[in-house]
Amino acid sequence: MRERNRAEWVQEEVVGCEFGDRRLGKRFEKLLSAIAGQIGSSFSVACQDWANTKAAYRFLSNARVSEREILAGHFQATRERAAATEGPLLVSRSGMVETPGL
Repeated sequence: MRERNRAEWVQEEVVGCEFGDRRLGKRFEKLLSAIAGQIGSSFSVACQDWANTKAAYRFLSNARVSEREILAGHFQATRERAAATEGPLLVSRSGMVETPGL
């Protein structure tokens, strides 16, 4: 993902997130940007060093952070993208499929 597109995408995805603490929101933006730059990689690869990896795991284990808060922005952005389309919305499952032997 190109740097400018990644930054725009991150902003669109986090606009609906309400962590109650601005620092948690900033940490989530940083984590999401790192993951977007290394899709499919582990946290340690995406975060690039031990300090950022540890910060990611600390963020995810924080009692003030829930799955609901993390996904709220994504759900809002998805609703906005769906509302902006004309015609039918075709949904497909995307993911990596390993096919050994092929």
